[in-house]
Amino acid sequence: MSSSTASPEPYPREGLPLEEARRQLLASLVPLAGSDMLPLQQALGRVSARPVLAAQTVPGFRASIMDGYALAAASVPQVGHSWPLLGRSAPGAPYPRPLAEGEAIRILTGAPLPEGATRVLPQELVEADGERLSLIREAGPNPWIRAADEEAAAGQVLLGAGVRLGPADLGRLASCGVAELALRPRPRLGLLITGDELVPAGSARGPGQIWESNGTLLVALLERLGVVVVERRLVADQPAALRAALLELAAGCDVVVSTGGVSAGDSDWIRPLLAELGSVAFWKLFLKPGRPFAFGELLGTPFFGLPGNPVAAAITALQLLVPALQRLEGAPVEPLPRLKVRLAADLKRGAGRPELARARLQVGPEGELLALVEGSQASSRIGSLQGADLLLEIPAELGALAAGSELWAQLLRLPIF
Repeated sequence: MSSSTASPEPYPREGLPLEEARRQLLASLVPLAGSDMLPLQQALGRVSARPVLAAQTVPGFRASIMDGYALAAASVPQVGHSWPLLGRSAPGAPYPRPLAEGEAIRILTGAPLPEGATRVLPQELVEADGERLSLIREAGPNPWIRAADEEAAAGQVLLGAGVRLGPADLGRLASCGVAELALRPRPRLGLLITGDELVPAGSARGPGQIWESNGTLLVALLERLGVVVVERRLVADQPAALRAALLELAAGCDVVVSTGGVSAGDSDWIRPLLAELGSVAFWKLFLKPGRPFAFGELLGTPFFGLPGNPVAAAITALQLLVPALQRLEGAPVEPLPRLKVRLAADLKRGAGRPELARARLQVGPEGELLALVEGSQASSRIGSLQGADLLLEIPAELGALAAGSELWAQLLRLPIF
């Protein structure tokens, strides 16, 4: 995203540009030590701690790609050739003897080829009466044989260290006989939600109170991304209670995250407490939504102070907290994928700060990718996140934008494999 040049002051008046904030916090973090040996079924979404090698060649034998007939022939057979049928090879029940030149057997898809077999004739090319096989259509050069090391050769690297495991990784490891592997420890996250006005959903609201939603939103977002939230607390804006909660979370977690209390209001105690108990590396972002954001350390534990407004909290978590958790887990930092889109409709806004606007992805009549921004983009309106496919990256200097304007956007979709 476009942004202004960062000030040499520790806390620029307009806040740190997003890229600089990300650079600073990532530079200060190192992966957690240790590893866990876990079964494959518990490894989805985890990060490999060391390379995994194939113990054996897989599948370990030549196999037929088609239902048909395996034969021993020095050259491509011609129409009219025939062979005696000697037996059958099926998956798990291979033909037990080698084939000599001019011999053939029935073979099923995935079945091992006997020694001496040079090709498979698909069954639609031949006629067979149980005793002899005849080629009635041109065979072509394809032998229809899967190599013995098609999936992996013995000693081949199946998986490197620092890889976040998806379904395809797990499937391949299982196919190569791997039942368990060493995984990087996941950061344990403690979440502190602050605010005198907050009451749990489902309870009665008093004057000026609102139902607390940040905890539900953030826990669901983080759990969907594979983050372990080990403790979640709702604490009023009282310095003593907040100090005790921060100390307890820092003692029992690898990362402490708060929402609210990091601005400069009379009841914003989180940043002063962080400065007292640890240190503040920076606060304030040159970003909309998400200006009130603090990063530092609390008794040696990384601390992230997210904004109090729910949309701003979720977006800054995606932009800064999630990359930091990736670093702590020893995985490559993987920003959200980006693509170019055009606005589907005019967009009203004022220049001043870079913005990450929530939008739906559409496909135009010519196959072009379009972004539709609907409703209010207020940082307090969680509805702007519902159905959002994109975060539109709007540079600070741009004001109102016309339909068709081209912008970069971050894709809010999880990979499948």
